[in-house]
Amino acid sequence: MKQLVVGLFLIAGTMLGCAQNYYNVPVENIAAKVKVLGVAPIFIDVNSDIIHPQKELLIPLITDLNRKYEPLLIRKLQATGSFYAVTLLADEPKQLFSSLMARHEKRNDASINYNKYFWKNDAIGSYIKKNHLDAVMVIVVSGLTQTSKIFSSNLLTSLETNYNFLTMTAQIIGPDGTILWEYPNFRGRLLTFPPLVNLQYPDFSESEANLSKKTVVRFKSLDGVRRTLEQKKNDWLFRETTEPEVYGRLFDEMASLVNLDIDKQSKGTSKAEGKTSSQNLETQKPAESPQKAAPATAAPSVKPAVQVPSPETATETPALLPNAPNEIVPATKSTL
Repeated sequence: MKQLVVGLFLIAGTMLGCAQNYYNVPVENIAAKVKVLGVAPIFIDVNSDIIHPQKELLIPLITDLNRKYEPLLIRKLQATGSFYAVTLLADEPKQLFSSLMARHEKRNDASINYNKYFWKNDAIGSYIKKNHLDAVMVIVVSGLTQTSKIFSSNLLTSLETNYNFLTMTAQIIGPDGTILWEYPNFRGRLLTFPPLVNLQYPDFSESEANLSKKTVVRFKSLDGVRRTLEQKKNDWLFRETTEPEVYGRLFDEMASLVNLDIDKQSKGTSKAEGKTSSQNLETQKPAESPQKAAPATAAPSVKPAVQVPSPETATETPALLPNAPNEIVPATKSTL
């Protein structure tokens, strides 16, 4: 019985450790290979399901807001300490998106609707090499129509119907085209995918004023969209900060899933690896001075030292799964 309990604890610990890795490859490989991360300018897929009647004015508005808040994402990624450097790449987003994107599909995975993007491997590889990067993060704002329930301000009335949203997805891609990380991320226990902004709303006031049982769905004005995306976040004392609520929330979620958390991962290494590392340090440590030498009684008989691999061999790390598929969670079918 005791062995069974111990076994259950070990399995639970293993599952918890796996849940910490939100990457599509072993976290050790990422830490060793991805030192410099480039972040491409935030793209907008104008060919996605964006049905706002002033779409030709909405796209430049969202483009300007994206460029305004891109540095906020860079600061949040840098704060994770997962990379040696995080660089915002200065390119024209529309042209770059056209040159890198291969296709997209509307997906429903784990009851989450989103647009999944696929990229040209050769173009991605050339882009990473040209900018002297180890990997690149690509973020896409796209339109998505889905069923949702929206409540009135007093929470007494609601309307469940189709609404048009702008959503934000992200991927980190290696030089061979492998998707190393993706948002929305399906490796977590709690799956969330909040929209960037809802482009439509139910007009409860009109139906109430006209004593009508039918509620009209209207599009938000451009000023309404801008004010929604520029609204500032409040701190714990309800004081207004300088950080935008919507962009800040999405960037925080991305950064939390990007965080490699090397210290936590290192706790899962085996005891054998720990002993080998300790022996490696002992072989490189200079002789201690007589004043700091340990007492003779504290030195038991010492076995012959274990053979330590050469530095060239020790520093080699496995490749980032060059033959790994570009999928994180396979979809049952395409919904495009």
